[in-house]
Amino acid sequence: MNSKINWNNVIKKEARGANDEDLGEVQEVSNGYVFVQKGLINKEKFFIPQDKVESFDGHILRFNISKEVISNNYQRDTYPETSAQSENDKTSTMVEPEKVTIPVTKEKLDITKRAKGSHTSHVKESMKETRTVEVPVVHEEISVERGPPTGDQTISSEKPITSRQEIELPLKQEELNVSKNPYVREEIVIKKKPLTETRPLTEEAT
Repeated sequence: MNSKINWNNVIKKEARGANDEDLGEVQEVSNGYVFVQKGLINKEKFFIPQDKVESFDGHILRFNISKEVISNNYQRDTYPETSAQSENDKTSTMVEPEKVTIPVTKEKLDITKRAKGSHTSHVKESMKETRTVEVPVVHEEISVERGPPTGDQTISSEKPITSRQEIELPLKQEELNVSKNPYVREEIVIKKKPLTETRPLTEEAT
C-alpha cells in the first residue's frame, strides 16, 4: 500500500486496473478497502484492498491488478467481513484524518529602559541684612571745677589777667571706622546620586 497517498483526496476520482481498464469511480475508503463503483443502472461494486493500489496522480487511482482479477475476487455488494485476527491490520489501514496544526501565539512584554537627561541649576546670590552692633567709643570732655589751692602755696607770682585770655586744651575722641571683610561661614555641598524606584506598568497583552 502506498503510504504517501492522502486517501481523503481519492474520493470521487477515477479508478483504473493494471491494464488501464476502467473500474469506475472511488466512493469510499474504509476498513482497509477501497470501494469502487461503476455504472449508474447496472452497478458494479468492487471492494479492493488498499495494498493493491499502485499510485495516485491526483486524478486517477491505479491498481496493480487487472479488472479480471478484481471482478473474480473483489466484486460484491458490501464490505467483506473481517476476522478478529485481522483487526489490528484493519486499524492500520483505516483512512487517517487530515491533521491541521494551529499555532497558538502569545505576546510578551519587552520592557526597555532609557536614560533621560535633565538639568538642574542652583543660583548663589547675595542677601543684605542690617545689623546693629554696640561699640564703646571713648572721647574727652572738659569739666571745670573750683576749689582751694592744693598745698601751702597761697602766694603766687602771677598777676591777675587784665584781658581775655583763650586757653586751648586738646581733646581726643574715638571715631568708628567700619570695614567689611568676607569670611567663610559654612559650606553647601550639592551631591548627585541615583535613586531606584519601582513603577507599575500596565499593558494589554494578547
